[in-house]
Amino acid sequence: MSLLITGARLPDGTVTDLYVCDQRLHDPADAPPGTERLDADGLVALPGLVDLDTHLREPGREDAETVASATRAAARGGYTAVLAAADTTPVTDTGEAAAHVLDLGRGAAAQVVPVGAVTRGRAGTDLAELGTMNARAAVTVFSDSPACVVDAGLMRRALEYVAAFGGVVAQHAQDPGLAGPSAVAHEGTLSGRLGLAGWPAEAESTIVARDVQLARLTGSRLHVRHVSSAETVAVLRWAKDRGIPVTAEVSPHHLWLTEREIESYDPVFKVNPPLRGDEDVAALREALADGTIDAVATDHSPWAPHDKDDHAFGDARPGVTGLEQALAVVMETMLDRLGWAGVAERMSYAPARIAGLVTQGRPLEVGAPATLVLVDPTARAVVDPSASASLARNNPYGGRDLPDPVVATLWEGRLTYRR
Repeated sequence: MSLLITGARLPDGTVTDLYVCDQRLHDPADAPPGTERLDADGLVALPGLVDLDTHLREPGREDAETVASATRAAARGGYTAVLAAADTTPVTDTGEAAAHVLDLGRGAAAQVVPVGAVTRGRAGTDLAELGTMNARAAVTVFSDSPACVVDAGLMRRALEYVAAFGGVVAQHAQDPGLAGPSAVAHEGTLSGRLGLAGWPAEAESTIVARDVQLARLTGSRLHVRHVSSAETVAVLRWAKDRGIPVTAEVSPHHLWLTEREIESYDPVFKVNPPLRGDEDVAALREALADGTIDAVATDHSPWAPHDKDDHAFGDARPGVTGLEQALAVVMETMLDRLGWAGVAERMSYAPARIAGLVTQGRPLEVGAPATLVLVDPTARAVVDPSASASLARNNPYGGRDLPDPVVATLWEGRLTYRR
């Protein structure tokens, strides 16, 4: 594909032309006469977004989502790479399973990067084939999410093992002794009034406190999934102040929505970890702004209606879709504090570094892969879940007026979405 993008504004405010040819960015002066042009006057060009936490459901639950449908939704949201969670059927816990995920991603609308399970079957008892997954499918991120590696000795062994090849263990922090299977709502006055079993913030922060100590002990990299509480933010600040190799992510819904949403008992708002209070949302925004939280990750969790809509709140599967509105929510909640350079850092550069993706999260300069998203900072729309590219409809933003920013997405010169 050959395309000349004219008048785009880069994250640092520079206005420039971008010449796309042979999957890379070239000097615009080299564009031959007659090259297709795309007028980007008023648009912002960001490096392609990278999602650290996407539940693709395939293989095993193609009724809820497929690699094809999820990556179309990703491209619609400005993403050029998604890390495929290991909670598939079968679980991605062997070299063969990880290689199969790579194969499923060939020809998709975004780069599909397998995440390996930490333990066999995500059961939390024995380590999975960490080295084999790295050798066969270049897996560097390992996570049992949405399950927690509860055993401290097993977590230590996993951290020690992946350190040998520069891997990272990404923890879903949930102490089952404090927040077991019945816990469905932020523990507090509201959950008590609604009669919903509580999920205290301490169930998250105590696991993170333990794990950052293990990261310091082993010298290995720890990544904390979908931080949801002010208590966890405090632990992360403590760890980073001491140079412990820990990174963290926050999900868009935790940046915007609060526990008040569950007063309707609408199961779409059941997520894990749960939506929390105003003080937690404020702490998460502050932590994302100052870098205590490194990245935004969608935790895109599509479900079929019989998993979600057809159940009472307590019985529904937890999770929401997030790929298509993630950038919109970040713009709505954080753009005034981050600026476009900060958005690029939290949604592209940092996630690519954490995952070790050398062709993603690159500045838009001559010689770099032509992997970018063009954003209209003024466009808005009311979210219509029925118009989603995802197969699932468990979208928590339905009916809300939000930015509708993505004009076009290119992955290595391939136009994967254009409005």
